[in-house]
Amino acid sequence: MSHHAPRTSWTIARRQVLAGTAAVLALALATACGPVEDTKSDGRTDPKPAASAGKEQPQPDAAKKDEAKKVAIKGDGTVQVGKDAQPGTYRTSGNTKSGCYWERLKDTKGEMESIIANDNVTGSSYVTLAAGEYFKSSGCKGWEAVPKDATGTPKAEIAGDGGMLRVGADIAPGTYKSEGRAKGSLNCYWERTKDAEHGLDSIAANDNPTGSAIVTIDAEDAYFKSSGCADWKKS
Repeated sequence: MSHHAPRTSWTIARRQVLAGTAAVLALALATACGPVEDTKSDGRTDPKPAASAGKEQPQPDAAKKDEAKKVAIKGDGTVQVGKDAQPGTYRTSGNTKSGCYWERLKDTKGEMESIIANDNVTGSSYVTLAAGEYFKSSGCKGWEAVPKDATGTPKAEIAGDGGMLRVGADIAPGTYKSEGRAKGSLNCYWERTKDAEHGLDSIAANDNPTGSAIVTIDAEDAYFKSSGCADWKKS
């Protein structure tokens, strides 16, 4: 006659633990295999909709990424035109009075004679770079390449501290009036330009008005620059 060892409390406890573990595993498998269903009081169940596969969620930084793609030359640093950046015209915008400064350079000796042209920017600026020269930018927003045939919606008002704007794309040609020097500004300066090379030959006309000012911007003008002035309105 065979005898079985009495079942101990440890054996019972171990089976309870294993049973509990199996229940957890079963729940995990059910969750992984499909959506969990809601059970109604009459026994019917309604499946919960599964998350839509392949639907792209909006990216809050998408606009910043698109803007970064447009930047051809960073706002800080020196590049060699023809190697680090392509020859052409570039634009920076949204610069404050914190200090955007750029230089076109014929070499990297760091001497005054090395500078072809330079400017301090508030607002926007354009610059045309030629192959073989260097371009230095400090404290500026990124520079984006501008096509020769760039178009836009020309405005009939010009920010007095808006910087350099493209005629026919940023602003409309015509006659504009300003009250002159803006409040808190030491000087009002405007300039009609033929190109974005920033040489002395680039300037078609310029002035430092001490009172109210009127200027006619021709359709043939390439750019108009305003700094430290009250806003301009087309008359």
